[in-house]
Amino acid sequence: QVQLVQSGGGWVQPGGSLNLSCAASGLPLDNYGTAWFRQAPDPEKAREGLACIVKSDGSTYYDDSVKGRFTISRDNAKNTVYLQMNSLKVEDTGVYYCYAKRSWGQGTQVIVSS
Repeated sequence: QVQLVQSGGGWVQPGGSLNLSCAASGLPLDNYGTAWFRQAPDPEKAREGLACIVKSDGSTYYDDSVKGRFTISRDNAKNTVYLQMNSLKVEDTGVYYCYAKRSWGQGTQVIVSS
């Protein structure tokens, strides 16, 4: 059974940083691509993909909205994927989800506010 357990998140002022973790069980993350998504507070907005890391060579891809500010990485020994978020903006507020092999993490709240 695949389980993705997230940690991190919370409240930060604009310009601050947060790091999210997504620890997997029942699934070797280096054999699957892993992605981070965000659900904005506006329920009319669709969940958007922010970053992904490819299973094979670990190549990374980013949405333009986070490119240069967010970094996705993977620790194969810990079977964990991370999302380092720097220079956070108010519009980064939302619930963040990791995704791998058709499974979602439980979601982590990020609030960027002064």
